[in-house]
Amino acid sequence: MSAVAERIVSGDVRAAARLMRQIDDAQPEAEAVLREIWPRTGRAQIVGITGNPGAGKSTLVDRLVALLRAAGKTVGVLAVDPTSPFTGGAILGDRIRMQDHALDPGVFIRSLATRGQLGGLSRATSDCTRVLDAMGKDVILIETVGVGQDEVEVCRLAHTTVVVVVPGLGDDIQAIKAGILEVADLFAVNKSDREGADRTVRDLRSMLELNHVVGKDAGHEIAIVKCVASRNEGVAEVWSAIEAHYRFLKSGPGLLQRETRRAKNELVEVLRDRLLKVAVEKLTQEGAHLDDLALRIARRETDPYSVADEAARL
Repeated sequence: MSAVAERIVSGDVRAAARLMRQIDDAQPEAEAVLREIWPRTGRAQIVGITGNPGAGKSTLVDRLVALLRAAGKTVGVLAVDPTSPFTGGAILGDRIRMQDHALDPGVFIRSLATRGQLGGLSRATSDCTRVLDAMGKDVILIETVGVGQDEVEVCRLAHTTVVVVVPGLGDDIQAIKAGILEVADLFAVNKSDREGADRTVRDLRSMLELNHVVGKDAGHEIAIVKCVASRNEGVAEVWSAIEAHYRFLKSGPGLLQRETRRAKNELVEVLRDRLLKVAVEKLTQEGAHLDDLALRIARRETDPYSVADEAARL
């Protein structure tokens, strides 16, 4: 094992941060280290936190970190922030909001930009999760950007997916119709001191029953927990529900099934990257460049299907 990999496995924060930066920047040297640390992964509990903008996801994550640290657990946090489609810059505000934990050696917080990926998750998120896992973090919390209806990718990565909703938002029903019901292992009704919290709980339960959704895992009922994260109320109950779901997964085939599904998704992503890279390199060797091809397609001189077929034949 290389010196860098050994430092990461031993929990070295600087080495891990450097590797995550290389991963986020798609640097090829990161892959060699990821190969080395792979056997040291698979031990962390991974929790996804998603939901509509303004639902209080960051506050809930902050309170969960404090709860876990009080229980003696080490925590890794990946906050996936939106990337500007024009500048490529990201807000990366979650690290600012979690400054209370910045000096805690038992907490590692990293912001990642979505890089324009659909589903709210960066392509680098999965690899960075592996780094935190190899470092020995007990729990990894992944907070997504909160774009609402497209927040489905997190369930492919996390063992338990928490969907945060708040009372009084008409968008809640739209999110539910968009398939958020199938994403959730647990609903956290945050800001439940607001009027309409009980109605939101009833509506969620009714929608679950109406759609015959009893959980992605047979035999597990989706919990609905009320909380006020800003006042640290109900946060312990949210974590208890997360733990209950994780115990359920470990008691049967659920955990292996989720890890297998995650491995399949990762394999497909790696294959897609490999094949795309090879195709672009072949086109370049033949004197064709993506910008030139795009211009020809825009002028209707050719079509993307013919170009793709040509790349596949090279």
